[in-house]
Amino acid sequence: MTRILGIDPGSRITGYGVVNVSGFTYSYVASGCIKTKSDNFPEKLKEIFVGLDAIITEYQPHIAAIEQVFVKTNVASALKLGQARGAAICACVTRSLKVGEYSPNQIKKAVVGRGHASKEQVQHMVKTQLNLNKAPPTDAADALAIALCHAQNLHTLNRLSKRGYITEGI
Repeated sequence: MTRILGIDPGSRITGYGVVNVSGFTYSYVASGCIKTKSDNFPEKLKEIFVGLDAIITEYQPHIAAIEQVFVKTNVASALKLGQARGAAICACVTRSLKVGEYSPNQIKKAVVGRGHASKEQVQHMVKTQLNLNKAPPTDAADALAIALCHAQNLHTLNRLSKRGYITEGI
C-alpha cells in the first residue's frame, strides 16, 4: 500500500487530500483545507508550510503530488500561487517526500476523462472513485484528484519499468 498526499496550493486556501493506493484500489484517508489567516504574505507562506507539515506528521504519506502553476490573465496572482506552491513543496521535501507535479488539464483528464472538466465534475468523480457519501469541498476535492492522478501515473510508470522501457527514477 502507498499513501499519497495531494496538494492544491493557494495563498488563501490550500487544499489537501490523502489517499491509500493498493493496486488499482483507492481509499480515502483524509482531506481538508488550510485557510491562511494573516494579511502579511510571508506569514501566509509560513501558515501553509506549518499546516502541511502537521498534515504530513499526522497522516505519514509516502509520496506527494501538487498542481502546477497556470496563468490565466493575472500574472501577480500566478506569482503568489507559485510562492504558495513553493512553501508546500518545501514542507514535503523537508520530510523527504518525492513530489509529482501535474497540470490542471492532466489532473482533470486522469480523474474525469476530459482535460477541461468543470469543478463539479471533478468533485463528482472524486466522490465516486473514493466511494464517499458526499462530494468534498472544491479545494479538498481538487487535492484528492491530484492524489488520484499521481496514483494513476505511478501505475503507468511501474508497468513501463517492469517492461524495461524505464530504467531509472521512479
